[in-house]
Amino acid sequence: MTGEVQFIEVHGYRRAYRMAGSGPPLLLIHGITDSSGTWAPVFDALAEHYTVIAPDLLGHGESDKPRADYAVAAYANGMRDLLSVLGIDRISVVGHSLGGGVAMQFAYQFPEKVERIALVCPAGMGAGVHPAFRLATLAGAGPALMAITSWPVRTAVRTSIPLVTALGGLGLGPDAEYVLRLYGQLAEPGARNAFLRTIRAAADRRGQTITMLDRGYLAAHLPTLVIGGTRDTVIPSGHAGRAHRAFPGSRIEIFDGAGHFPHHYDPDRFVKLMRTFIEDTEPAVFDPLRWQRTLRRGLPIVALPTTGPAPSVPLREPG
Repeated sequence: MTGEVQFIEVHGYRRAYRMAGSGPPLLLIHGITDSSGTWAPVFDALAEHYTVIAPDLLGHGESDKPRADYAVAAYANGMRDLLSVLGIDRISVVGHSLGGGVAMQFAYQFPEKVERIALVCPAGMGAGVHPAFRLATLAGAGPALMAITSWPVRTAVRTSIPLVTALGGLGLGPDAEYVLRLYGQLAEPGARNAFLRTIRAAADRRGQTITMLDRGYLAAHLPTLVIGGTRDTVIPSGHAGRAHRAFPGSRIEIFDGAGHFPHHYDPDRFVKLMRTFIEDTEPAVFDPLRWQRTLRRGLPIVALPTTGPAPSVPLREPG
């Protein structure tokens, strides 16, 4: 991965990010407990065509982990401020999992800055989520998490990863090994507290609370690509189709056999899709009068079908 970690201070906090390449800017936003390192399988190939910026969200990776606001809206503000410091006014955005929710919130809060958006197994499309995240919202989750990330337990988990994966991976499917390695990072108190604040701002015992289903109609002018995996058990695989239906004119690609990390499962296909999507679409131009008219018409999509296949819009091969 040629994008070495760099650091910059924003609002007094150290923010870690990777930046490489040249061409149109492309922002990659990772999911909860993850970091910019998740993009390693696709980063270099994307940087051959774009100026790729992959930050570690506040509370994640090598960024600072203060006692702070970890709501999705706050993360979106952080993306705006980081891009402003880097001198980037407009950008295409790719968000994975929680990062998909952040990407959607960023496009909602700052539509004048977003040219395109790609949502990879995105959060914010319904309550469904892996039970482990629901448990993390309950009282007493902090001490429990401290216990299960203690050194003896982490050591036992590391040595048993092959066996756990072979036995079904705790319901994590093809993502078991990667997710189990991520969990060990929560042994650090700052990361653990940031995780708990983040998940409790996005979910409760009944599942996800964040949603863009009621505002997807505002993105009718915004080129949107949705990517999902048929074996995603972190966020139900059907949520990709739901996102496709919520965003008028969006395109959808489902990776057969992939779990929650399609960019790990088939990096070459992922890069090709991103190149095709970007080359195939004109960047959105924000029109405040159109935004106002759309809001006044009020066409929220709040009763989306939850079953049945979502139609796929074909993409041409990149030139």
